[in-house]
This record gives sequence, C-alpha cells and structure tokens, in this order.
Amino acid sequence: MTLTPEQVVVYRERLTSAETAWHQMLIGQQVKTYVDQSGERIEYQLMGRDALRSYILTLKVALGISLGAAGPLRPWML
Repeated sequence: MTLTPEQVVVYRERLTSAETAWHQMLIGQQVKTYVDQSGERIEYQLMGRDALRSYILTLKVALGISLGAAGPLRPWML
C-alpha cells in the first residue's frame, strides 16, 4: 500500500501520539484511579498494552519504518 503525502503526514502524527501514549503507559501516567465515597477503588488504562504496541507496529509498517532485526545472521552447521 502506497501512502499519499497527506496520509504520510497523518500517519506520522498518529505514530508520534501513540509513542507518547506508550511512554506514558510505561511510566504509569496513563493509569487513572478513582476512589468513590464508599472507598471503592477503580483503576483503568485508556488502551491495553498489547493493543497499543500492535497499533504502533502497524503504523511503522505502513510508513515503511524498519522494525529492526534481532541481530546479525550467522551460518552454522548441525
């Protein structure tokens, strides 16, 4: 899929926003906690960790950004 220049701009903005959300999640700033009058505590995150990571990878693939490799490939014999 080839993106138009306008789509590239939109995807890059979304990627920046998603990576910021990922960072906030990792440092605990995206977790919201509410305590009601009876003392009941409710915590939630705006998006699940796996879903957000998947979204970031999807945007990177669409933009053609390299996802990196595990390391150099070395031949070996059994």
